[in-house]
Amino acid sequence: MKAAIIAVGTELLMGKVTNTNAVYLSSVLNELGVSVLYHITVGDNPRRLEEAVQSYFKEVDMIITTGGLGPTQDDLTKEILSKAMGVPLSMDKGLEVDLESFFSGLGRVMTPNNRKQAMRPEGSLVLHNSMGTAPGFIIDKDGKIAVMMPGPPREVIPMTETGLIPFIKERSPEKITTVWVRVFGMGESAVEDKLDDLVTAQSNPTIATYVKDGSIAIRITANGINEEENLKLIQPMIDEVKLRLGHVIYSLIDETLECCVADLLLKNNISFSLAESCTGGLLAAKLVGISGISSVFDRGYVTYSNEAKHEELGVLNETLTEFGAVSPETAKEMVEGLREKNKSRLCVGITGIAGPNGGTEDKPVGLVYISVYLDDRLEVYKHQFHGDRTRVRNTSANYALDHIRRMIEENISKNTVDSAS
Repeated sequence: MKAAIIAVGTELLMGKVTNTNAVYLSSVLNELGVSVLYHITVGDNPRRLEEAVQSYFKEVDMIITTGGLGPTQDDLTKEILSKAMGVPLSMDKGLEVDLESFFSGLGRVMTPNNRKQAMRPEGSLVLHNSMGTAPGFIIDKDGKIAVMMPGPPREVIPMTETGLIPFIKERSPEKITTVWVRVFGMGESAVEDKLDDLVTAQSNPTIATYVKDGSIAIRITANGINEEENLKLIQPMIDEVKLRLGHVIYSLIDETLECCVADLLLKNNISFSLAESCTGGLLAAKLVGISGISSVFDRGYVTYSNEAKHEELGVLNETLTEFGAVSPETAKEMVEGLREKNKSRLCVGITGIAGPNGGTEDKPVGLVYISVYLDDRLEVYKHQFHGDRTRVRNTSANYALDHIRRMIEENISKNTVDSAS
């Protein structure tokens, strides 16, 4: 099946709103085996929208629109697509009651123009909106499918999950199964180079790489009669990818690096504390975004100044004077002082030059030292990052997460070997 995604709204063309719906829907559709051929944005102009729909229906099987389902006069997506599909609109009493109940629940009186949202293309499937007033609709007629959804992503996402995805799956004669391999510490071009022959020779399963959440996501998808058979097709590909990429793989599910690290910390009951300088608490912020992390997160310090490093962490003034705040010696003393203060099993320190100022010939902008102290092992890692201040800070926090991950996994592996012997 081939599809086009049309975003409706002049605010999108003016740059006031970012069209994240297209990215989300393309990702979902590709996992379902639907090829997205076009993304297009059309303003609140009935003629242009009608021309776009007529043009793209010549080539695709399904058009998905987002936006233009509101109560105002310029919200005409439903009218245009219904006309294109040759389907009349009529008032749906059930949807009208739902709208009245929605406003009543908010303690507000529904204005007459909101009733426009209860107009339904005859014979269409209703996509109920759990987050707003505008329902979505699917018209399936004469081999063409028109899907209409509201504009706000918080409404599009649940509507897609509860309505659009089941609809597409019911129409598919095959079962589609996707497995993700997540990678950190290797760029997309390097990953593609390692997997180039697999991508070239792909048939079933297929394999593709994406940049996602500051890391690389490898999608492996198989089509078959059921999920069990698909997984049999996928497993040899996963094994080959693991063989080629090794330790840069951090997860075999679609999750962020911080989710993976938090899971390791929680499952192994590893208490931890953090001391951050150039990242300014960003590492802590990534980890506290994970529910349940409070059971192992003891404390975090943002020791930005030399005085803070000395007073809070016990970094020697002589060390700061002789080697500087951005040095392996300071990074080492940061985690040693942190361990002394709280006895956490894991202590992490980050110190560096985020820029754009402050760099020298010996210590350029982007120079970062990350120290990790787990049980009786202490390591200091040197990095030279590139990019603006935001990128250096975010990359530093991500690499700290990866160093934590690797050290925990190595510790688990070592303990397993020791137990076996």
